[in-house]
Amino acid sequence: MNLYPFIRPLLFSLAPETAHEVTLKLLNMAAVSGLSKVLYPKIDHKPVTVMGLEFKNPVGLAAGLDKNGDYIAALSALGFGFLEIGTVTPRPQPGNPKPRLFRLPEHQAIINRMGFNNSGIDHLLDQVKNSAYSGILGINIGKNFDTPMEQAADDYLIGLRKAYASASYITINISSPNTKNLRQLQQGDELKNLISILKEEQQKLQQEYRNYVPLALKIAPDLNAEEIGHIAELLLDFEIDGVIATNTTIARDKIAGHQFAEEAGGLSGAPVKEQASFVVRELAQVLNGKIPIIASGGILTAADAKEKLAAGASLVQLYSGLIYRGPQLIEDIVKSL
Repeated sequence: MNLYPFIRPLLFSLAPETAHEVTLKLLNMAAVSGLSKVLYPKIDHKPVTVMGLEFKNPVGLAAGLDKNGDYIAALSALGFGFLEIGTVTPRPQPGNPKPRLFRLPEHQAIINRMGFNNSGIDHLLDQVKNSAYSGILGINIGKNFDTPMEQAADDYLIGLRKAYASASYITINISSPNTKNLRQLQQGDELKNLISILKEEQQKLQQEYRNYVPLALKIAPDLNAEEIGHIAELLLDFEIDGVIATNTTIARDKIAGHQFAEEAGGLSGAPVKEQASFVVRELAQVLNGKIPIIASGGILTAADAKEKLAAGASLVQLYSGLIYRGPQLIEDIVKSL
C-alpha cells in the first residue's frame, strides 16, 4: 500500500526540517503500533556479502537521516538491507543556525548545511543498545566543529573506539562540506596520516574485542580523476575495507538560476547523480574489485541504482530519493535486481 504520494504534499507544505522530524515520528508510531507490517511492502530477500558482512539486500539508508540512532526500529521496518546512522561526533553539538535545509522539488534535490547536529556518540550508542535491530548497522563518525584540524584524528579515534563494539561497520566521514575545512582531510598527507592512525587502532580493537569491524571512507563527489586515483591507491595501501561514493556536492551548475542556488551547503538528489557515478567508475577502475564501493548520490529510481551497480558499486544508499519517492523506492530497486 503506497500512501506516500498522498502524504508527500502535506509534508512538503511544512518547513523541510519540521517535515523531517514529523516523518520520523510518524514512522516510529507505525513501527511501535505494528502498522508498518501492513503499510510497507514486503521486501524480497536478496542477500549479498560485502566487507565480509551479509546484507539481506543491497539497498541501505545513507547517513544523515537518523543522526542519533533515535529511529532505528522505524527505519528498519521500511525493508532496508542495512542502515547507516550518524554522522555522530564525540561531543553533542547544535549544528549550524536555521534555516539549514532547503528543498528544490523542480530538481528533485535538497541543499543542507546541517553541520553535524547531533546528541553525541554516547547518546547514539545508548539508542543502539536499546534497539532490537539485528541487521547490518553502520555508524558514521565525524569531528566536532570546534576541534582544531590538527587534532581531527583525535575525534575520529574517540568515535572509532566508542562505536567499535556496537557497529557492523564504521564510516569515516571526511567529506561533508558543512564543517569548516573538513574536506582538506581528503588531501595528500593529511588523508594518509588519518587512515594510518585509524587503521592501526582498528587492528588493536580487533584484538581487544576478538571481532573485525570494517572501516569505510566516505568521499566527496567534487574530486577529479587524479584525486580519486590518489585516494583509491591509499585505500589499497592501507587495506581499508570499503569506500562510500559520494557525499553531497558544492557544485551548483545543475541548479543555476534557482532561488536557493546560492545557499551554502551540500547539494544532494538528482543533480549529483552524474558526478557520483563518475566517482564510482573512477574508483572501480583503480580498485579493480579489491575494495568494495557503496554508491550514494542521485538514486531516485531503480534504473539509477542499477546504473551505480553497473558502474562498479556493490551496495547503494538512499537519502534524497527516499524524500522524493518514499519507501516504495526500496522495493522497486530490490525487485529490479
